[in-house]
Amino acid sequence: MAIWQNLVRGLWLGGSLLASAGPAAAQLRPNPLRQVLRHDTAGLGRVLARPGTYRLQILYTRIRRAPDGTPHFRRYGYRVRPRQYFYPASTVKLAAAALALEKLRQLATHYPGLGPESVMLTDSAFAGQTRVRRDSSSASGRPTLANYVRKALLVSDNDAFNRLYELVGPAELNAGLARLGLRHSRLLHRLSVGDQEPGSRHTNPVAFYADTAATQLLYRQPAGFFEGRWPRLHLRGESIGRGHVQGTQVVPGPLDFSQKNAFSLPDLQRLLQLVLFPESVPAAQRLRLAPADYALLRQALSQLPRESLSPRYDAVHFPDTYAKFLLGGGGTVPLPPGVRVYNKIGQAYGFLIDNAYVEDPAHGVEFLLSAVLYVNADGVLNDDKYEYDAVGFPFLRDLGRRVYEAELRRKR
Repeated sequence: MAIWQNLVRGLWLGGSLLASAGPAAAQLRPNPLRQVLRHDTAGLGRVLARPGTYRLQILYTRIRRAPDGTPHFRRYGYRVRPRQYFYPASTVKLAAAALALEKLRQLATHYPGLGPESVMLTDSAFAGQTRVRRDSSSASGRPTLANYVRKALLVSDNDAFNRLYELVGPAELNAGLARLGLRHSRLLHRLSVGDQEPGSRHTNPVAFYADTAATQLLYRQPAGFFEGRWPRLHLRGESIGRGHVQGTQVVPGPLDFSQKNAFSLPDLQRLLQLVLFPESVPAAQRLRLAPADYALLRQALSQLPRESLSPRYDAVHFPDTYAKFLLGGGGTVPLPPGVRVYNKIGQAYGFLIDNAYVEDPAHGVEFLLSAVLYVNADGVLNDDKYEYDAVGFPFLRDLGRRVYEAELRRKR
C-alpha cells in the first residue's frame, strides 16, 4: 500500500519518477515514458503539445517475472494527479462487478445454492426505478448477475451496471472501495438515467431464484436507502467547462461534477491489479472472491465481443476493438497478432479513459497501462461535440502501440 501512496503524490514527464519492484523502497530512475512519448506520431504529437489542455494523465507499469513466476511491478507516471478530477464514465463498472460478485459470494454462505448464474429479478419501489424480469441476451432468457457482469465489461452496457449498483447499494460500494485501498474514488449514481439525489440513494428490491420459472426463491433483498454521507475526497477541478447544455439551451458556466462518480487513475489501475494479480497486494485488501469469480471477471475483461457465446454480439456493430481504446483505437484497427487486452474503458463528457493489462505470451510481454484525456475544444458539455475520433482515439491507439513496441524491444 505504501508504494501506491507514494506514487499518487504526482509524477511528471522529465521530472521525478517513482519506480517500485514488489515491496522494495521507492527510488529515482529514468522514466521510460520519455522514450515512448518522443515518438511524435500524428496521434501523440497534438495532445503532447498541450497536455494541460487535454488533462492528460498516463500510468505505465512494467512487469517482471521472477524465476518462480512471481510478478514484480515498476510504475512510471506522466502528469499523474490523483486529486485532479476527471469523470470516470464506464470505468467504474469493473468496481461494481467485482463488489457485486463479492457480495453474492458472502450471501451464498447463508443461502445455499445462490450463485452468479441464479435468476436475478429486479423490482421497483421508488420514483424512476425500473423492473427487470427478462433478458433476451441471456441463454435462459432470464437476468443473472453473471450476465450483467459480462455485459458491463464486454461492451460497457449501462443498464447492466445499474443493476449491479442496485444490488450492492451505495453504502457497501463505497465501503468496499475504501477497504480495497481506493482512496480517491466514489460511486454515487447509476449511469445514463439522470440519476441524482434522492433517487441515487434508493435501491430496488432484488430476488434470486434457483429456477427459470422463478418459483424457488433463494434470497430476497428489500428496497434500500442510504442515509449516510457520501465520501469526501477533496478533489480539485470538479467544475468543468465554460457552459453546458440543459434541455435545448446552453447554460453559461461550468458543469458541477461534485455529486458524480469519481475514480483516480492510480485507483483504476490498482483495481485492475486486484482482479488480475490478487496475490500482489496484502490479504486484507484483496477482493473476497472465489476462483470462479476471478475467472468470470478476467474472461469478460479480455474477450472480444464475437468470442462471447452468451450474450452474443454482432461483429458488425461490435468490432473486435470496440471496447479497446489503447492499441485498438475504439474499433479503428485490430490488435497486434497474439496480443490479449484485459481492460475497461470509459467515454463521456469529452473524457476518454482506458485501464488495461496487455499481454503477448509468445514474446514474453505484459504490462499495465492506464490513461485519460479530455477532448472538448468548445468547452461546452452535453452538446455531443467532442473530438473523440479526431484526437482521443488516435492518441490512445498510438500510445498503446508505442508502449507495446517498446516492450517488444526491452531485454528480459
